[in-house]
Amino acid sequence: MPRIITLTTDFGISSPYVAMIKGVILSINPQARLVDLTHAIGPQNVRQAALVLADATHWFPPETIHLAVVDPGVGTGRKIVYARIGQHDFIAPDNGLLSRLALATPPSTIITVADPRFWLPAVSATFHGRDIMAPVAARLSLGLEPQRLGPVQHELVQLQWTEARVSERRIQGSVLSVDAFGNLITNIPADALVNVPRGEKVTIVCDEHETHGIFSTYADQPAMTLIALIGSSGNLELAIVGDSATIMLGVNVGAPVTVAW
Repeated sequence: MPRIITLTTDFGISSPYVAMIKGVILSINPQARLVDLTHAIGPQNVRQAALVLADATHWFPPETIHLAVVDPGVGTGRKIVYARIGQHDFIAPDNGLLSRLALATPPSTIITVADPRFWLPAVSATFHGRDIMAPVAARLSLGLEPQRLGPVQHELVQLQWTEARVSERRIQGSVLSVDAFGNLITNIPADALVNVPRGEKVTIVCDEHETHGIFSTYADQPAMTLIALIGSSGNLELAIVGDSATIMLGVNVGAPVTVAW
């Protein structure tokens, strides 16, 4: 079966850049199966992209190739890497994009993409996604051995990730991301909440906003109510039923979240 190649970028939907990357891949491997993970990453928002990769890529079949192009350092001395993480292959700039993934599953192989034989003949200083990463991903999908891409690298560039702190009758965390609906995804995992009561005895405070109880679905509370629940990410989530929590509360990534009972 032709291998799947996913694409994650900050290019948006109005530019031709994604189509150019697809064109390069399909020119090398017309049988490649291309899947758009997302092109709605905020401009140059490496941290947001790292979270998306960590949340979404593990849902794909083994041997999927994931190409991620969020690259504010394009054309500088930053490296491009191939990484084998679990049963998947990743091609990305080494700027922290793979750091969230690597926390859960340390890479078994990291290789610096350095051999220009596997790139396009002409390389733009401002579009390595098209001219280096796309042809490398396409050639990997045709069976290129990753070891031929360049020298072994021993570690990836890391971003700092703050984890929730659990103490007696209190968990302190923060908003990790905001989804397309404006829901606030926290860094408090479900397993930290196993022994926490679900009813009115538990209080959740986000920034200056307070709610009580941890529910199962958005419909468990009336419209325009602030609700806490375990979302599909497996983490505690705060939402305004039927509206955007980030807009209604004026809260964004990094806001403190406390669970107390």
